[in-house]
Amino acid sequence: MTDSLSTNQAVRDAILDRVRKALGHAATTSDAQRGAEAYIAAHREGPRPAIPGSLVARFIQRATDMASTVERIDAPEDIPGAVARYVEALDLPPELAEQRSCKGVCWSELALLDWRGAGLDIEARPTTGHDRLAITGCFCAIAETGTLVFTAGADTPTGLTLLPDTHVAVVRADRIVAGMEEAFALLRSERGALPRAVNLISGPSRTGDIEQTIVLGAHGPFRMHLLVLD
Repeated sequence: MTDSLSTNQAVRDAILDRVRKALGHAATTSDAQRGAEAYIAAHREGPRPAIPGSLVARFIQRATDMASTVERIDAPEDIPGAVARYVEALDLPPELAEQRSCKGVCWSELALLDWRGAGLDIEARPTTGHDRLAITGCFCAIAETGTLVFTAGADTPTGLTLLPDTHVAVVRADRIVAGMEEAFALLRSERGALPRAVNLISGPSRTGDIEQTIVLGAHGPFRMHLLVLD
């Protein structure tokens, strides 16, 4: 995946260089990129609300406001047990409770956890569209809005955040930033070029299109559970 992105970047740079030369511009791609980065770094931000206290506490509050449920855990080894407890405690309608499944899919970074020891059958693979449960990490989280930031990639397939009924996301406490400005600054500093897609998700999918009544699960998961890893 990295080689593919590097190749695409090189091709794009070559095309842009030819366009600049045809227009009589001498600036190279690196010159233009440095200029853009300098502008972004120097550009004044508009007014922003203060976030008193802990970013983690604010994130949990806002995520809860967005209809997510949250549990704090101490170590990665606690993830399978926390997922199992959450799935077992789901208050499902009778017709769905009988179909309660301990099967699901996860990102590759979570593949080696002891899922079977927690009574779960979890496979590290992209979803086929029929999976009911997905467990993922996230790139970072935004305290101001309770939002998770996901980047698309071979090891972080977007489908797992959008297709299953239940999405459990692991959020590292040290990856919770204050606002969207910090989230995109982190993307620029760690990734350089933006990935093919960046998805920002705040709680389970919902719509209020019909008679202004909120309905969950309209365009994605019915429920989102967050495991904040301290």
